[in-house]
Amino acid sequence: MALVALPNEASNPSDTPKELEIPPTIAITPCDPWPRPYFFEDGLRKVKPYHFTYNTYCKERWRGKELLDIFATEFRDRPKEYYKSAIECGKVVVNGQPVSINSSVKNGDIISHTLHRHEPPVAAQPIGIVHEDNDMIVINKPAGVPVHPAGRYNYNSVVEIMRAERGYGWNPLPCNRLDRLTSGVMFIGKNAKAAEKLSGQIQGRTVKKEYIARVIGEFPAGEIICEQPIMQISPKLGLNRARASGKDARTVFRRVAYFPSQSKKGSGMISAIDRRTEKEKLRDSHMVWKSKEGYSIVKCLPLTGRTHQIRVHLQYLGHPIANDPIYCNQRVFGPSLGEGDASSDKDEDIISRLSRMGKDEVAEAMAYHDEMMEEYNKKKAEKMTGELCEICDTPLYSDPGPHELGIYLHAKKYACEEGSWQYESNYPDWALPPPDVNVSGVIVEEEGILEESGVVELKESSCLSDNPMAMAISEPVCTLPSRPLWVMPG
Repeated sequence: MALVALPNEASNPSDTPKELEIPPTIAITPCDPWPRPYFFEDGLRKVKPYHFTYNTYCKERWRGKELLDIFATEFRDRPKEYYKSAIECGKVVVNGQPVSINSSVKNGDIISHTLHRHEPPVAAQPIGIVHEDNDMIVINKPAGVPVHPAGRYNYNSVVEIMRAERGYGWNPLPCNRLDRLTSGVMFIGKNAKAAEKLSGQIQGRTVKKEYIARVIGEFPAGEIICEQPIMQISPKLGLNRARASGKDARTVFRRVAYFPSQSKKGSGMISAIDRRTEKEKLRDSHMVWKSKEGYSIVKCLPLTGRTHQIRVHLQYLGHPIANDPIYCNQRVFGPSLGEGDASSDKDEDIISRLSRMGKDEVAEAMAYHDEMMEEYNKKKAEKMTGELCEICDTPLYSDPGPHELGIYLHAKKYACEEGSWQYESNYPDWALPPPDVNVSGVIVEEEGILEESGVVELKESSCLSDNPMAMAISEPVCTLPSRPLWVMPG
């Protein structure tokens, strides 16, 4: 066989091997571990730390500001010293290029931050399915789980948990939004057409929404309407207040039941032993909320959809949600807990005090501190431990306490105004009578709340007897008026 000389292919300039470029010092690579790095411990769903790159466009309020100042004021989960080091060593870049801590940003800039990500734990409670068809899933969202990835949360979100359960390529499309701390009915579209249709109904206010809340004190009987406008006074903290110059907001409230304190006279209950010191008694005498005995279960009908609307309106009415770490926090709002306060005089102090929560102070509802709360729950709370991650030197947080995983606010029912559909979840455990409490003297004004607990079937405005399996009296303790009892004007 004759040997034939072949042309030298490498002689073609386009085929000449090029010298490889030196790789960048910081390689920004997408990180999307699958399966998701979940593990369960102590009743919590946790995520193993992983590397992740945040990418964000320059926001309008950042324009012209120095990069270090932006991180120090906008991102609270790490100290300023961390961000200074991250910028200097190239973990933070602008438009893919290293910058100095004094560099300012402009419109159109993309800021990237590569870090070893530590997500907070959430409750291990599974996402309940209320209804499912070819277009939509109606879920019962657990309290404490955010809907979308945001802030410190990514895989510990409703969207990512459902994707992990149903497959990597599955794309859940939330149609309504609930606050992270709120539980209850949510709609997840399976396709864009179905999601857009329901989202349009909700935005067009043709969907009736009913929430259940547990508030401090004896909420007034009858229909209570609050029309205080609401304004966001701190985007960074997500803090909203009642303000005359805010956006229109309207919520209708109706008390469902009132559970008197065990120490309330005439309740027929065994009084709790008062173990407070004289100093503690003096302290409590200055706390307005301490005089509001017991708690109420309240039905909430928001007619508008402002952020934190129900929480802000209940605070303004003087009956904040009993375990709300923001709006029922005495260290933030003072002894009155913000009752009837629509002024801006104290805004700077309130923002300053709230900004310290979760760093060197525990963020929790002060009104939640009563004789029924165990001491360990006061101490067991999410805050910085003083320890650092061995990989990235990130300050570590302790696990959240059980009382931090949600608030007493539950989206119970969503219904179409035309009556074509309605979806409803059960009452949460915190809205039902405690199993070990004598329910004599409990005032119940609507059917269902105690029927669901298997205790007794109730009619409107009824009172429980010493025998929780029977009606106590034939005449109602109080009646519901046919018109609003009083209205809080805007």
